[in-house]
Amino acid sequence: MRSYRELFCTPEFTPFFLAGSVQTIARTMGGLALGTLVYRATESPLLSAVSMFGSSLVQVLGATFLLSAADRLPPRAALTALPLLFAAATAALALPGLPVWGIFAIVLVKGLVESVGGGVRWGLLNEILSKDGYLLGRSVFNMMTGLMQITGYGTGGALVALLSPRVSLLVAAALYVLGAAVVRLGLTRRPPRATGRPSVAATWRANALLWSSAPRRQVYLALWIPNGLVVGCESLYVSYAPDSAGTLFACAALGMLAGDVLVGRLLPPRLRPRLGFPLLLLLAAPYMPFLLHPPLPLAAAAVTLASVGFGASLVQQERLMALTPEALTGQALGLHSAGMLSTQGVAAALGGSVAQLTSPASAMTVMATGSVAVTLMLMAAGRRGEGVTAAVPERLS
Repeated sequence: MRSYRELFCTPEFTPFFLAGSVQTIARTMGGLALGTLVYRATESPLLSAVSMFGSSLVQVLGATFLLSAADRLPPRAALTALPLLFAAATAALALPGLPVWGIFAIVLVKGLVESVGGGVRWGLLNEILSKDGYLLGRSVFNMMTGLMQITGYGTGGALVALLSPRVSLLVAAALYVLGAAVVRLGLTRRPPRATGRPSVAATWRANALLWSSAPRRQVYLALWIPNGLVVGCESLYVSYAPDSAGTLFACAALGMLAGDVLVGRLLPPRLRPRLGFPLLLLLAAPYMPFLLHPPLPLAAAAVTLASVGFGASLVQQERLMALTPEALTGQALGLHSAGMLSTQGVAAALGGSVAQLTSPASAMTVMATGSVAVTLMLMAAGRRGEGVTAAVPERLS
């Protein structure tokens, strides 16, 4: 599969894509509104950052105990129920007088549910598309994420400025309901990819198998840590530029869009594997001068350039799929999603803590420096492991 036309002619891809687009707008609008709401109430960079990305902190619990459900639930039913639950949670966050601890309780429960959603969603994409179409499909989803984030942050920023964060949260809840309707009406019923009931034991067995391969471990670490530390920088946009956070988020989404077009469509396959680590370095390096507190135009340009580096995830996901047996694709992609989001949540909390003690600009520089250091260590480990291939069992014993 080589063209976007072929991709959108594939049965079910279009409604699957539209549902994801609507839910991305809902997630970005809701996150910006919630971060603004908490910052106005507390004036705390830490609490603002954690409110936006705190749901990611519990993804590791979902990956540990719930992730076997990603291959054992009927995909259409799961992807209909999840956005309805997100709609209810988002509407609850808009309740007047809700205490900060109540906000964080809802955010954490929502994150626990989300930990299963990534595996179900990307495992289904792998079913809808042929093997050679997954990378192109995922790159289109990433491009969509960039565009929808621009739309969501722009619309959410306008609603927050003109009306209130609570109105933006209610609009986001309505969009989640719309996304659930598109899934229910546009996708066909499919059986689960794996047999048996979801369980903690099944989750642990599959995770142990996935983690047993050294090449897969390196791919997972490259997907999780450098990316997560840079999201720690992004979590500080609200406290770095309270009146222009929406602009910075939109610029980050624009850069991510450019990176996904570059990697998913323009680069020839023979070059892609060589650019994974250079793109990770690009992802972090433009944030390092933020210690000097650049003015908004320069900050926006740096954010846009840096986010091109998010294209590295496509290179690494292609490698992960090549190393993973088909029966475990849902859990493998779910582990990637849950681990990435967990790292992002931890990084948001860490970045917020550093900003609380110093300043948001200083914290961005610290997080970016850490991301560069981790990337260099992973590059060195990759060179030492060249020539080692993964032994990939075909099924769980």
